[in-house]
Amino acid sequence: MDRAAKEQTLGEIKEAFKNVASVVIADYRGIRVPVVTKMRDDFRKAGCQYRVLKNSLVKIAVKGSKMEPMTTLMVGTTAVIWSNEVPQTPAKIALEWAKTEPKFVIKGGYYEGQLLDVAGVGALAAMPGKNEIRASMLMTFLAAPQSFVAQLVAGPQNFAYLLDARKRQLEAK
Repeated sequence: MDRAAKEQTLGEIKEAFKNVASVVIADYRGIRVPVVTKMRDDFRKAGCQYRVLKNSLVKIAVKGSKMEPMTTLMVGTTAVIWSNEVPQTPAKIALEWAKTEPKFVIKGGYYEGQLLDVAGVGALAAMPGKNEIRASMLMTFLAAPQSFVAQLVAGPQNFAYLLDARKRQLEAK
């Protein structure tokens, strides 16, 4: 790779990592090309980027930024997977691929200023997404009015049940 190509790639990496939500770093050594191609397609369909980058270029690109601790994971053959939108998506898909493809080994990741180990990537994948959080908040907000309406209706409803029970009792005699 000549100097101009390296500078261009370095600029692309810096631009891509400017607003990154999360990063997963994995070792892809020994995986056949058709499998890697299918893997890339899965990540891209989910809105993630999957690239094989030179470790030295990534180290230079993140030097002095909050992502610098991530460089400790940049050893050997490295695939870098990231998302600028949903932080859980790269972790979820990477874990699925790690289960089905034993040669795809997750080294760790990065999320909100923190370096993640493999367990951290699993925890990131298990986090609820924006839509799940919104749904649970909506249900929380709706619970109080629903409970209030149930309390308002309970008195007359119970009185109606009492009258019906008394009616059946009198009819049985």
